[in-house]
Order: sequence, then C-alpha cells, then structure tokens
Amino acid sequence: MKENVLDVLMYLFRNYMDDDADADPDRESIQTELLAAGFPSREIQQAFEWLDSLIDRQMLTSPVNPGSCRVYVAQELAKLDVECRGFLLFLEQNGILDSETRELVIDRVMALEADDIGLHQLKWIILMLLLNQPGQEEACAWLEDLVLDGVPGYLH
Repeated sequence: MKENVLDVLMYLFRNYMDDDADADPDRESIQTELLAAGFPSREIQQAFEWLDSLIDRQMLTSPVNPGSCRVYVAQELAKLDVECRGFLLFLEQNGILDSETRELVIDRVMALEADDIGLHQLKWIILMLLLNQPGQEEACAWLEDLVLDGVPGYLH
C-alpha cells in the first residue's frame, strides 16, 4: 500500500489523541514507531513538517471578515472538490468552523502534496485542527463522532 503524509498524520492522531498526558513521547521515539509501522521516512518527515507548520500558522492567523464570501482559486478548486467545499461551508454555517479556522484548514490542505483531497480525508484534517484549537472541544467532539463512527473499516 502506498502511504502518504495524510496517512501518517491520521495514524499519529488515532494513536496519540487519547494517550495519557504523562506519556509524552519525543519525536525520535514516535519516528521509530512510525518506521516500524511501515511508513516511509520521507512521509514521516513531511508529516512532522506539516504539524510544525500548523503550530506556526495558528499563531499567525489574520482576521477574516465574517460577512465575506470565500472565493476559491484554481489550485484550491483542483484539490477540493464540490463535496469538500460544500462540507466546509456547512461547518462554517453551523458554527463548527469560523472563517479563520476555515482558512487554516484550506492552508493545511494546500500544504499536502496530494493532488486532491476526498471528503473523508478533509474531515480528518479538520478534526486534527480542531483538536489543537482552544475552546473548540464541543466542535471537535461532534466532528470526532462523525469521522470515527462514520466509516469503521476505513482506518489504516
């Protein structure tokens, strides 16, 4: 099976999201575990870079006018199909995402090397982002139920 960066990120999320706070493994031990799980070293490194960049981007978010209409550029349209864009709009209209978080989601999607992102993958990306957003516990729990209960046999 060809693994990609998103597969590595999903594996990390599934295996470390419920771990005890006392057990905080370092990057080297996580990398060793990922290699043992069969992930290529290049994808592991890219996943760590994606996560590092996520932290940097969260600190640099600029305000977006909540009344504005989001227009996608050609590269975004190529990566996010109508179903994905509709899901982002649905989440924003229902208060799960605000405009700044939506932009962070789109930024993180565009940072992946994948040619296109399916709805299931987009849900995982949003879930990873919400987990790292303070004050988003309720939205994260709602989306976690949707992602983890929605397709039981699809995990790595």
